[in-house]
Amino acid sequence: MFWSCEPKRSESNAPAAEHAYLEEITIRQLQEGYRTNKYTITGVVKDYLARIDAIDKNGPKINAVICINPDALQIAETLEKEWKEGKIRGPLHGIPIILKDNIDTHDKMPTTAGAVVLRNSFASKDSWVARKLRDAGAIIIAKANLSEWANFRADMSSSGWSGVGGQTKNPYILDRNPCGSSSGSGAAVAASLCALAIGTETNGSIVCPANNNGIVGLKPTVGLISRSGIIPISFTQDTPGPMGRTVEDVAIALGILAGIDSSDSKTLNPDAIIHKDYTSFLKKDGLKGKRIGLLKDVSGYHAKVDTLMKQTVAYLKSQGAEIIEIEEPAGKGAGGPSFQVLLYEFKDGLTKYFASIPNAPVKDLQQLIAFNKKDSVELRYFDQKLLEMAHVKGDLESKEYKEALAAMHKATREDGIDKLIAQYKLDALMAPTGSPAWKTDLINGDHFMGGSSSLAAIAGYPAIAVPMGFIDELPVDVSFFGKAWSEPLLLEIAFAYEQGTKHRRAPRYIPGN
Repeated sequence: MFWSCEPKRSESNAPAAEHAYLEEITIRQLQEGYRTNKYTITGVVKDYLARIDAIDKNGPKINAVICINPDALQIAETLEKEWKEGKIRGPLHGIPIILKDNIDTHDKMPTTAGAVVLRNSFASKDSWVARKLRDAGAIIIAKANLSEWANFRADMSSSGWSGVGGQTKNPYILDRNPCGSSSGSGAAVAASLCALAIGTETNGSIVCPANNNGIVGLKPTVGLISRSGIIPISFTQDTPGPMGRTVEDVAIALGILAGIDSSDSKTLNPDAIIHKDYTSFLKKDGLKGKRIGLLKDVSGYHAKVDTLMKQTVAYLKSQGAEIIEIEEPAGKGAGGPSFQVLLYEFKDGLTKYFASIPNAPVKDLQQLIAFNKKDSVELRYFDQKLLEMAHVKGDLESKEYKEALAAMHKATREDGIDKLIAQYKLDALMAPTGSPAWKTDLINGDHFMGGSSSLAAIAGYPAIAVPMGFIDELPVDVSFFGKAWSEPLLLEIAFAYEQGTKHRRAPRYIPGN
């Protein structure tokens, strides 16, 4: 029996009033509470676990958490002792964090990617992300549900559904979708089930859940944070990234996670620009003098989103930013080549990941496909067409692969972001992140109306999504993106916009209809 991943009720069993102080609390506020003895690390962890009980597994039942760390309280006690002894590790000391369940943790929690075949798969060592967080004093209290295999499995699927975790709900309106693939990470942050979460993105999997759940999501430049120990889709496009309720919290986490890892060659880029503290770039007047290009070709799919975008542009101008409307399409023709690259790299990367697992239940896509056909859950709602398409691809020496890789980068870099920023002398680009959350549909799958993730995602360049308002009870974000390694500039812009508008508000868990 798979006991270690059955979410347990916390021992405190605190009523909602006792953990209500955690709603919308920031990392800075938590640590200030530790300093003044208003909070204890152990008490905060107990109350987060109680909040998961009350909101995620009972009450609204948003189903964002796939697995609780049974050692969370013990870890908290150790870190609390260190704090009292003056051994403070940094800005994440004592901060409860949830990781997307495709990120390896060497503990009593498995790493499943939401797939039944991996439900008893325990990593032999921590991922780079988990190790950096633990070294910084963060407490990994749980793993988050996700779109299975990070949404690279079915031709038609529902974001936030996995064979292991079931369907994650949107905490704003419960029958709406949280988007994916970092669905549980986004919903958990929105519902204040943790101080911060870590998601991963290949194309939209951080910024789309940020949009649907009304939070801040940062997709870094590929290579800024190591992917070692993360179940892969694409060597070229994959990246982990922080998801929080504020830009400052995301910036704090980015400084902890960024760095060079010999196990991930993408982090060895000699052109990389890495900072240990990204909070130094957060300025309330950060919009003054900025030139930002508004991409018009990814708008127009939702009139109310366009209205909010016009209000956002007006605010940016009022704060001294210059907005340049760009009509020409950017990254045209990159989608097809990118998809081919994903198919090739998924096959290669997943085979290598299976080889890294102790007693791996399958060794390649062929065996995974066969397993799913025999399982009672995996094909109940959705097919595995993407697995089958990847399986028949060749290796990474294939001419088709190399040509697709070159084509997608030329379209999104040389003829895309780099060209636009140079041509219009821009600091960054912007666009609406996506539409309001659609109703979850396990029969017909997702109902995407539009989004702007692809250009930065395929280029491997950074993007940050920030709340820009509500359409009825549903939040939507605006995205700022730019050239490689431009995280400081994007954080500056996003922080100034966030601080001046304060659009983020907590969910009310409306039942829907």
